[in-house]
Amino acid sequence: MKGQTNPEPLPPSWFQRPASDLARALIGTTLMLRGCGGMVTETEAYTRDDPASHSFAGPTKRNAPMFGPPGRAYVYRSYGIHLCLNVTCGEGQAVLIRALAPQFGLAAMAARRGTDNERRIATGPGKLGQALGITMSDNHRPFDAADFGFLPGAAAEIVIGPRIGITRATDRLWRFGLRGSRFLSRPFSLRFSLPG
Repeated sequence: MKGQTNPEPLPPSWFQRPASDLARALIGTTLMLRGCGGMVTETEAYTRDDPASHSFAGPTKRNAPMFGPPGRAYVYRSYGIHLCLNVTCGEGQAVLIRALAPQFGLAAMAARRGTDNERRIATGPGKLGQALGITMSDNHRPFDAADFGFLPGAAAEIVIGPRIGITRATDRLWRFGLRGSRFLSRPFSLRFSLPG
């Protein structure tokens, strides 16, 4: 349509904020990677003073992106199998992208996942990494391009609860989800909502 322009990806400066704030703000944005992506529906925050965080013991070769500039990809292998995607926000902090509602590149994502069930394409960090074709070469890459970035989203009502799959700092309510979405890795046990 005449006069309509594609939205610009969010700039690196947008990601420079506490991880728990960024994890909330990312809900409802659109993640685009090489023609595939969708609306972010679930995130988790991790900080340097957090015993469950990869950055807790200080900088290492593995967690180096967490100590670099904000707005970069931090990719790690979970259980020796799954590649998980995080976005950095500075000072040893990052946000794990746990789930999204697939909207773009559905055929490619479905083929990578081996399923036509949209609900099973990217509802979990390992599934999301596979669906988006994440590789270790994406580690450190800035989220600053139309084909590798986050696009602005509308305000979203958010539900919060404890993080999943950790044994330390389980009392921190740093898991965030899009209220009412069917594209979540698991239901939220706490019925606590934040306005968008």
